[in-house]
Amino acid sequence: MEEKLTHFDQSGNAIMVDITKKDMTEREAIAKGSIKVNQKVYEHIVNKDIDKGDVLGVARIAGIMATKRTSDLIPLCHPLMLTNSTIDFELNEIDHIITVYCTTKLTGKSGVEMEALTGATITLLTIYDMCKALDKSMEITSVYLVEKTGGKSGIYKSTRI
Repeated sequence: MEEKLTHFDQSGNAIMVDITKKDMTEREAIAKGSIKVNQKVYEHIVNKDIDKGDVLGVARIAGIMATKRTSDLIPLCHPLMLTNSTIDFELNEIDHIITVYCTTKLTGKSGVEMEALTGATITLLTIYDMCKALDKSMEITSVYLVEKTGGKSGIYKSTRI
């Protein structure tokens, strides 16, 4: 069976996917992304002494807020009533890399992958924004879907490390 893109009708017009008849299932998605900063920026972030405030605390709030507003940013994305949205950080002191994990959950008819990817991306962009006065060469890399569960397509796990 040939797979087709779901956001286009038979004439090629962009459409919102009709999820009316889909089953309600528990759904979860985890997205990951990283930002590489220089040593000075890394130390300021860890020591929470950036003039704009607690970088990771503010970035966490921004990421969670972004998950809730994804349908305002992505055309044709269904507005969802998330039941949980979290942002977690992994700090690599040697390479000065901050890795972000965004997890989104709900019980519903539509997946939450876009919300997780949006949350991770906005978290990273917030870190950049809060630290750009110290270093404009920060590099955001490797934003991707790590895992998703629920729905007709079942479980997906990335093969990336």
